[in-house]
Amino acid sequence: MHRDKAALQYRGSSQLDRTFQLASRHVPEVYVSVRANQTLDPMRAQRRMIVDSIAGEGPIVGIRSALAAFPQVAWLVLACDLPFLSDEAVEYLLRNRDPAGFATAYRSAHDDLPEPLCAIWEPAAAAALAEYQAAGGHCPRKFLIRHGVPLLEPLDRRALDNVNTPEEYAQAIVSLESEPPMQLQIRYYALMREQAGRSEESIETSAATPADLYAELVSRYAFSLPREQLKVAVNSEFSEWSRKLKQGDAVVFIPPVAGG
Repeated sequence: MHRDKAALQYRGSSQLDRTFQLASRHVPEVYVSVRANQTLDPMRAQRRMIVDSIAGEGPIVGIRSALAAFPQVAWLVLACDLPFLSDEAVEYLLRNRDPAGFATAYRSAHDDLPEPLCAIWEPAAAAALAEYQAAGGHCPRKFLIRHGVPLLEPLDRRALDNVNTPEEYAQAIVSLESEPPMQLQIRYYALMREQAGRSEESIETSAATPADLYAELVSRYAFSLPREQLKVAVNSEFSEWSRKLKQGDAVVFIPPVAGG
């Protein structure tokens, strides 16, 4: 790119800010991984940082430095060049975390290889990563392959698309602007309220129909009811699942009620 990818602007925000806010919605503490010469960068200095403490170059240094800074916790690692990464992709990753392994990661939709920079890295990986790097390894993707880490299939093939060239950046901007997300009001009842942990919420989504929206929410909250058992209402009127949603719609998914 010949420029700092974390500073690329999408919808008025830097990719770093977008990624930081995305992570903040899912984990209690978020840090920016930086090299020693980036600590005074104004964009990064306003955030909590973990400065590289491990010799070497590349993402493996940032991962190892985070594990060294707080060795008792797992780390959700997100790259700053994934403009299509969504809440749903992060939630699905967290929900399918395997704390017994070295990591939980997605399989790339393009080459079937692990994606180490949208992954959860466990404390147990610290020693194995140190051995790997001491032996000359530097690629976290090859580390995941070597250790046979099980991979999750992405729900959205585009979620892990990264931006590496000016052409890809231009295409990403066009794509994001042509599909602006909507703000919708959602209400939950009965079992769905219990599984979501809330009775209502406002969400930002690009789901085109109630069917798409429910699939998105299933990935977020692991709703157990199949769509066929539900009715859907939009703006207080029963609706078809194929109805086109629009900005500001109020959507209610109505589960079966005991007693008729």
